[in-house]
Amino acid sequence: MTREDAEDFLLEAGGLEDGGFPLLEAALACAIHEDPARDPQVGRELGRAGVERLKARLQRESPEEALAEAMAGDLRLCGDLFTHENPENADILSVAERRKGLPVALGVFYLHVARQCGLHVQGVDFPGHFLLRIETDEGPLALDPFSEGRVVLPSELTRRALHAGLTPNVADRLDRLMAPVSDRAVLIRLQNTIFARASAVHDYPRAERAALRRALLDPTDHHPWLDVAAAREGQGALAGALEALARATALDGGAALAARAHRERVRLRLN
Repeated sequence: MTREDAEDFLLEAGGLEDGGFPLLEAALACAIHEDPARDPQVGRELGRAGVERLKARLQRESPEEALAEAMAGDLRLCGDLFTHENPENADILSVAERRKGLPVALGVFYLHVARQCGLHVQGVDFPGHFLLRIETDEGPLALDPFSEGRVVLPSELTRRALHAGLTPNVADRLDRLMAPVSDRAVLIRLQNTIFARASAVHDYPRAERAALRRALLDPTDHHPWLDVAAAREGQGALAGALEALARATALDGGAALAARAHRERVRLRLN
């Protein structure tokens, strides 16, 4: 798969309804878009092995135990505690090879495997730390893919929410803390993380690619194009930045005042 092939796949996926969004394949396309020299098969093989192990465990264990043991126990997927800032932690193929990464990258494999085995598991866009929500006979439970899929108790969710800066009246609302998000939103969160980390170290080409992937995954949102513009400006590609700003303005019906102001600033530099 070439980078252009990956962009075509992500554009097609971006036009699908949330219920039909191909999470793992779209995540693999994102990884190939970042580095087309790699083979996505390692990611597919990890997904296949996860399905095999989870099916076996579901015959004798509860859904939450089976999922955690299959992914963390059998496949050794866990959070990277020691080199947390390593860019490989946000790359699906690197995570499949190293068996460690960021919560949202690990979560992609948890979600894919759980769905293939008929479990009702969704991502939770928890502030500062991605979680999973699994439906059980006793009600929904929060799982932490970074901590080997362990259950996060309600009191711990509230503590984390307060630590992340949420107000007490929000931090006590478990329905809001565990509100599920779409698979598309999960993958966009991963690209947001890549963009933020690349921007922080002035790796503007990588930041541009991550922002472009977000734009392809959600073609109705103008915000990714603002980030594309910022990344291109960081590289000195001012004409490209202007093009991205024009796309942002067109997408939101011309109401993006910040985009227009930014565009004028870039145009002055261009002239």
